[in-house]
Amino acid sequence: MTRKPAVAGQFYTSDALRLRAQIETLSRVNGPKKKVKGIISPHAGYVYSGAVSGEVYGRIEIPATALILGPNHHGFGPLAAVSRKEEWMTPLGSVPVNARLAERVLRNSPLLKEDMAAHQYEHSIEVQVPFLQVARPDISIVPICLGMMDFESCRNLGISLAKSIREYGEEVLIVASSDMSHYEPDEVARQKDEMALREIVALNPAGLYSVVVSRDITMCGVIPTAVMLTAALELGATKCELIRYATSGEVSGDYRQVVGYAGVTVE
Repeated sequence: MTRKPAVAGQFYTSDALRLRAQIETLSRVNGPKKKVKGIISPHAGYVYSGAVSGEVYGRIEIPATALILGPNHHGFGPLAAVSRKEEWMTPLGSVPVNARLAERVLRNSPLLKEDMAAHQYEHSIEVQVPFLQVARPDISIVPICLGMMDFESCRNLGISLAKSIREYGEEVLIVASSDMSHYEPDEVARQKDEMALREIVALNPAGLYSVVVSRDITMCGVIPTAVMLTAALELGATKCELIRYATSGEVSGDYRQVVGYAGVTVE
């Protein structure tokens, strides 16, 4: 079974040649690539957030498997949904779902359910896939779509994902797909996002969850990010780096209502 792209031609071009050239340009970063356990990458249209995503993907060594955590913007399906479709299509071709790792994450976390309804129209995971395809043509993925949950559930899920990756026995990149503040004046968005990013860089998923809730920070991927940070810590992460921050105002010229984008690596 195949999951067809939902936002090709909207969030990114549906023309394969143009898409590959765009991603290669966005991901062209000088210097050696580093091994990481996880990243945060935004999921807006490439014209707005592609440069932030590209700088992150261009700086890292990408293993043959990526576990992609994305927020559920539409509310379809269960709270935590794993796609078991055999492949995901993009204009660049098909990407297989890694059944061996998917089976382990389903077995190790009672919160996770096999479901495609949550994934059918969701863009947050889809927009990460072309970047992975260009950087690593043999990539396989495990897509997990997450709704809003309490921090204890985030923590338990992160621990179970780390256990699944250890059992899998091969390197896995954990991708947390998230934008930052939404539709705030640029100055306000930057102030709020700085509070969230301070907790992220400190490798403090509980602190991130708390500050996002208490300060009304509209970071849509706070759940995927908290889960990714928890899993990375369980796998031995000791360092987190903010690679790039930007807002949509830098592209649109409208700084009255912006969306923030952050690219982060965890190693």
